[in-house]
Amino acid sequence: MKNRIVYIILIHFLFVELAFAQYSPGTMQIGIANSDVAYAKDVFSIFSNPAASSHLTRREAGIYYSPAPFGINELANGSLAYIEPFQFGSIGLGITTYGFELYRENKLLVTYSYNYLGKYYFGIGINYHSVSIDKYGSDNAFYLNAGALVYLTEKLRWGFSATNLNRATWGEENDQIPVTFQTGFSYDIIDDIALNLALEKELTYNASFKAGIDYRIMEYISIRSGITTEPSMYSGGVGIHYSLFQFDYAVTNHQELGFTHQFGLIISLNSL
Repeated sequence: MKNRIVYIILIHFLFVELAFAQYSPGTMQIGIANSDVAYAKDVFSIFSNPAASSHLTRREAGIYYSPAPFGINELANGSLAYIEPFQFGSIGLGITTYGFELYRENKLLVTYSYNYLGKYYFGIGINYHSVSIDKYGSDNAFYLNAGALVYLTEKLRWGFSATNLNRATWGEENDQIPVTFQTGFSYDIIDDIALNLALEKELTYNASFKAGIDYRIMEYISIRSGITTEPSMYSGGVGIHYSLFQFDYAVTNHQELGFTHQFGLIISLNSL
C-alpha cells in the first residue's frame, strides 16, 4: 500500500499536473482535445473561456466525472457547471474537485459574460482554489480569468482566454497555480461539422497545439476526435442528444500513462 501511495504521488507531480493543466473539465471539450477556446458549445465551456456563458442562449446544468485517470482511482475528478442567462449578460458557475485523502484540490469558478450585437462576447471569471496535503496543511488562493469570442464571419470564430492573471499561488513558492494563455479558431465546415484549432501557452512550459473536430453525424449522435502536443495526447468521444439531455463520453490516450475515460450529462432547462 505504501509503495502504491508513493507511485501515485510521483505520477501526480511528474505527469498529471501538466496533463490536467491543459485539459479543463467537460466531456465534449476533452473529446476535441480542449481546442474549444472559440467553440462555446455547452455549459462546460466556461472553464476554457469565460466569454462562453453569454454565447449560450439557454439555461444549462452539467455534471462531469472521470473515475480513474490513467487507471488510478485516487486521481478521480469531477465537476459541476451551470449557466443562467439574463438580459444584462450571463452568469456561470463551476465547481471542480480532484484527488484523494492525501492530496486534494477544490475550485469554485464564477463567470460573467456580455455579448455585443451577437458578434462580440467578453467575459471575466473569479476562482477560489484550495489545496490540502495530508500532514502538510492546506492553503487557498483567489485569481482572475478573462476571455473573448468574436465572430469574424458567420461560420468563423476567434477566441482568446487567460487564466490566473494576477499570478496567485499557494504558500511562498511561485507558479504553483498555472498562468495560461490560449487563442484559437473554430470553423463550421458545414452545418454539422466544426473544426477547432487552438494554441495554449503556460508560463513554465512549452506551447501546446490543439486540434479537434465535432461532427454531428445525425440528429441524436455526435462523434469527436482531437490531438494535442506538449504533452502528446489523443482523444475521442461521442455525444447522444435526446430531448433536453446530452450524454457524453470521451477517452484520452497519453503516450506514457495510457487511457483515461470521462463521462458527462448536460440538461438544457429552457430557451430564451
